Amino acid sequence: MIDTEGDCAEWTFPADPGAVRTARAVVRAKLRGWGLEDSLGDLAALLVSELVTNALRHATGPIGVRLVRPDGLPGVLVVEVSDPLPDLPRERVPEPEDESGRGLQLVASSSRRWGTRPGDEGKTVWFELAVPG
Repeated sequence: MIDTEGDCAEWTFPADPGAVRTARAVVRAKLRGWGLEDSLGDLAALLVSELVTNALRHATGPIGVRLVRPDGLPGVLVVEVSDPLPDLPRERVPEPEDESGRGLQLVASSSRRWGTRPGDEGKTVWFELAVPG
C-alpha cells in the first residue's frame, strides 16, 4: 500500500473479498486526514465499494484504488479503481428482480462525471466527486 502525504494516495489489494471492506476503510481514513470525511466519506466509500466489488466479480489479480485532489481543479476529488481485466465495463439496465448490475448506475448517478480508460495492463474506472467549498 502507498499512502502519500500530498494530494494523492493509492493502494493495491489482492483479489480477495476482504478487499472491499479494507478499501472502504482506507478511503475513509484518507478523507478524514484531508478533512473531507464528513462531506464525502459515505459516498466515496459506497462508490469505491461498488467498483471494487465489480473488479472482484469480473477480474482476477490485484485491484488498485487511487484518490487524487488534482492541481488546477479545486473542489474536485478523483477516485480511480483499476484491475487487470482489459474489458471495459458497460452500464446496463437491470431488471427489478436482478440482484446485481446496479453498481455503474449508482456511480453514474452519484458522481459529477465518471468514465473508463484502458491501461497497459487492464483498465481503470474513475469518477469525480465535488468537494464542498
